[in-house]
Amino acid sequence: MATTVALYNIKGGVGKTSAAVNLAWAAADEGARVLLWDLDPQGAASYLLRIRPKVRGGGAKLVRGKSDPAALLKGSDHPRLDLLPADFSYRNLDLALDATKRPTQGLARVLAPLAGDYDYVFLDCAPAISLASESVFAAADVLLVPLIPTPLSLRTYDQLRGFVSTEVAKPRPRILAFLSMTDGRKALHRSVAEELAGDAGVLASAIPAASDVERMGLQRRALAQFAPHGRAARAYGALWTELRGRLAD
Repeated sequence: MATTVALYNIKGGVGKTSAAVNLAWAAADEGARVLLWDLDPQGAASYLLRIRPKVRGGGAKLVRGKSDPAALLKGSDHPRLDLLPADFSYRNLDLALDATKRPTQGLARVLAPLAGDYDYVFLDCAPAISLASESVFAAADVLLVPLIPTPLSLRTYDQLRGFVSTEVAKPRPRILAFLSMTDGRKALHRSVAEELAGDAGVLASAIPAASDVERMGLQRRALAQFAPHGRAARAYGALWTELRGRLAD
């Protein structure tokens, strides 16, 4: 049965999509069978994997059970990594879920027939607290939260933990976080990293603010494909190794 990891943050622009693509690729590279579901209407993960972000009938038909998710899967450049792509229709995902019975279970229902075919499912989530995100919470085993080392990012992290612990029905997803877009030259980044060093929910591996990550949009490939020895690719490799160990706990 697949372990589902949702890359999620209330804030945008924190590196969710880059992490989703690179972690999914790293897991597949180790031999795991991996599915990445692009849930963002911008379709950025689909774009980075060079897959046309087109879902026949849109996200509405998918979450209402009117489309076969297996028929919508797309292969990537990696033979063990598949993608369930998004398109702009996903902007209406809240409305589509609201029209179903038990809307918070909508994403889990889509994944249920696929779970036996994969070891890991990664969800690249749009930023927000919404009905769609509540459906993510119900479908995910782990919420993996990228944090830029700034006070506002820490504030949203605390808000998310509070919301999940009080508003989300059991079984609640486990919340893990990691520092993203870090710059060791900045005193504030160093200070926040030191502050979080004792937090058991924050992984030790951090992703640097590196030009290679920005170049993913030009290359439309995972870092392991075009810059495997760069510090960003090595950081994502370390993050996956640490995350895999936590998932096994």
